[in-house]
Amino acid sequence: MQGQAPRRTGRHAVSSARKRRRGLVALAAAVTATAATAGVMLLTGPGKDASAGKPKGPPTTTEITRTDLVQSKTADGRLDYAQRRAVKSPVEGTVTKAAEAGKTVSLGQRLYERDARPVTLLYGATPMFRTMKAGARGPDVLQLERNLRDLGFGAGLYVDVRFDEATKAAVKQWQKSLDMTSNGEVGQGDVVFQRGPVRVVSADAALADSVGPDSKVLTVASTKPVVRAELDAADGALAAKGTKVEIALPSGGTRRGKVSGVAAPEDSGPAEGGAAGGGGPSGDGLHVEITLDDGSELQEKDRQGTLSVKFVSESRKNVLTVPVEAVVALREGGYGLELVQGSRTRMVAVETGLTADGRIEVSGAGLAEGMKVGAAEQ
Repeated sequence: MQGQAPRRTGRHAVSSARKRRRGLVALAAAVTATAATAGVMLLTGPGKDASAGKPKGPPTTTEITRTDLVQSKTADGRLDYAQRRAVKSPVEGTVTKAAEAGKTVSLGQRLYERDARPVTLLYGATPMFRTMKAGARGPDVLQLERNLRDLGFGAGLYVDVRFDEATKAAVKQWQKSLDMTSNGEVGQGDVVFQRGPVRVVSADAALADSVGPDSKVLTVASTKPVVRAELDAADGALAAKGTKVEIALPSGGTRRGKVSGVAAPEDSGPAEGGAAGGGGPSGDGLHVEITLDDGSELQEKDRQGTLSVKFVSESRKNVLTVPVEAVVALREGGYGLELVQGSRTRMVAVETGLTADGRIEVSGAGLAEGMKVGAAEQ
């Protein structure tokens, strides 16, 4: 009949598929986890064979595989310790025994000595802000008495917020054990309260240095190991708390962990008694702190070497995948695959999912592992 448009042959349909596939490869970066929707029309009509007229097959073929897809980014990292913070002397004096870098200090042990007096670590959330003596009341007295009890001083001491005669007697016993003048008072510079054991990161004041409220004596951190890595500012989504990471260690093997937050630069941590750094980016990057899932000790080689940290932003387990260049942009919208069955080919609509490492997740009726599909020329 005159005036009726000519019908496309199978040869034209497959040629069109090749053109659309080449166009898709050029735009592969635009294929995302939500790129396709269900119910897309087939390029040559539902179930229509595209081999009529003995068309030429696709340039190359590939197979549908079943695998895990992981979208990730890798950055260099290093081992560190959480909650890094500075310790200052609240009173002026001279360092007569410096702190020992790398040492772990626990309840009742000496951090350093000032004016030949040991400065001792005790546990508590309230910082040392005054001299504690008979008649004092407050939360600092309460935590002092808890420490005296845990160290074995003051049998029968009633732990409360009052510094009474029983407290004074317990303090004298404790001071005597430290070879200090046992006057029953705890001077403001005699103890440092921290929430638990600490690791001495650095000795900032050396032997014979003068110290006071404006100078750091030492820097401490918790004994919990963490990994620190730097991401580009554009990768803020990977720095979200809870993002999973995989860490390759210099000694071999891998460890898993999670992002615990964005850390402040190391030299800007809060002073004694402060919380962990919780600041934002330094310069153009994001300084990310990572907590290891397994808290066991690492080897010394791991402490000194560079760690490879892989941030996993998204993953799919046991899904069907094809190379990105195998996916065709359909004329009607959506995406498809050109199935190859012997000398015959047919176009089927698919839903696409996660894209990673040059492969893309696909799903659709009748798809199975091992099927051959057309692909664009490389």
